[in-house]
Amino acid sequence: MTLSNQTAFGKVAVLMGGRSAEREVSLRSGRAVLQALLSAGVDAHGIDVGRDVLEVLARGAYDRAFIILHGRGGEDGVIQGALELLDMPYTGTGVAGSAVGMNKLMSKRLWRGADLPTPDYRVLESGFDPVAVVEALGLPLIVKPALEGSSIGMSRVNRVEDLSAAFEVAAACGGPVFAERWITGREFTAAILDGEPLPLIRLETPRSFYDYEAKYAAEDTRYHCPCGLDPEAEAAVQALALAAFEGVSGRGWGRVDLMMDAGGKAWVIEVNTVPGMTDHSLVPMAARAAGLDFQALVMKILATSLTPGAR
Repeated sequence: MTLSNQTAFGKVAVLMGGRSAEREVSLRSGRAVLQALLSAGVDAHGIDVGRDVLEVLARGAYDRAFIILHGRGGEDGVIQGALELLDMPYTGTGVAGSAVGMNKLMSKRLWRGADLPTPDYRVLESGFDPVAVVEALGLPLIVKPALEGSSIGMSRVNRVEDLSAAFEVAAACGGPVFAERWITGREFTAAILDGEPLPLIRLETPRSFYDYEAKYAAEDTRYHCPCGLDPEAEAAVQALALAAFEGVSGRGWGRVDLMMDAGGKAWVIEVNTVPGMTDHSLVPMAARAAGLDFQALVMKILATSLTPGAR
């Protein structure tokens, strides 16, 4: 083992799994992160997070936590708040930024307040008027649950008569539901690492949008890095992504998803404060383009837990 890594980080809990709809992806991410930490000589231990997680952490006398929990309970400020109670350092974004970043509606409202471009939207509640929504946003549009990640519960709507069914799918996830204007164009993602945007990745999928299957299972999703933009245009999109990430108080590492319309204008779609780290994931892909292998990326993320007061 590497003594310096043991000394710097102590005993590390890799928090994975949990009880959200993204549990399986989190377990895959967590296993990859755990192996990278062990290979780097870190005294790391995987913990499948349950209701007794605080007891497990206290009993295990851990020094810090690497959070690789996706979705509710792990990416929304809940586990971050629990770790604050234990006075335990952890990776990534803090309580407030995690809560805002997980809530797509709250993120959009903050971006609007900061004059950052994000597509128009309408909150949908039981008994809403589909015709009025389509008149406001046009077709196609996309319906989303505000509190889920990995495209869970999302539907593209091409006809007004399909809007109510899409609402029911999203509402089944719990929490607010909204419809968002569809941006036709190219899709990009920008990984953020320690205050710096990594090279952009342009995504292509034959599906109607970059859904759960395209993200984690499909073999026909194409990833372009270099992304195809000229350096000036790429730098502008990276700057927008960083502003969007910092606008929701994102810290340490994360990912911002954007669309670029036919006129070349970039629109912020959503932010991820604990992105995936699987073999299909985008942050490791962007890191490789920046010259960082997976182990180096994981160690840089772990190092964000050393910064006192950053959250």
